[in-house]
Amino acid sequence: MVVTLSILALLTTVAMPVVTTSVKREKEIELRQNLRLIRQAIDDYKKLADEKKFEIDPDSYGYPPDLETLVNGVEIDQEVTDSSGRKTNRKMLVRFLRKIPVDPMTDSYEWGLRSYQDEPDSDSWGGENVYDVYTRSQGTALNKTKYRDW
Repeated sequence: MVVTLSILALLTTVAMPVVTTSVKREKEIELRQNLRLIRQAIDDYKKLADEKKFEIDPDSYGYPPDLETLVNGVEIDQEVTDSSGRKTNRKMLVRFLRKIPVDPMTDSYEWGLRSYQDEPDSDSWGGENVYDVYTRSQGTALNKTKYRDW
């Protein structure tokens, strides 16, 4: 019985780092996906703003004022042609995100934000617009980079 318990303890000791690494890798994959999702939404908003599909604050440089705007959406003028060939303008609500994704590293919906006017490595958000997002985690990835630099 002592031999069996010793073998189980040894196997558990060997398996723990593998499980820990696997869980960390899955969180990293989720972080990359969520960052990509938010950044794509910001880019889509910027594209519509640059096309002047809706009114923006000139100081925003065409970036959203906050992440909630990407969820709530903006109204744009959409030109529609009816069956008789007449063109009319209609308001259409465009949403860029269904919801703000969770940051898997901090288990929070709070992301680090940067404005277009902020320094690239700034830790504080100027509040003018949302140009970039990053995780607030101070952790280090499996590839030895800081999560906040992703």
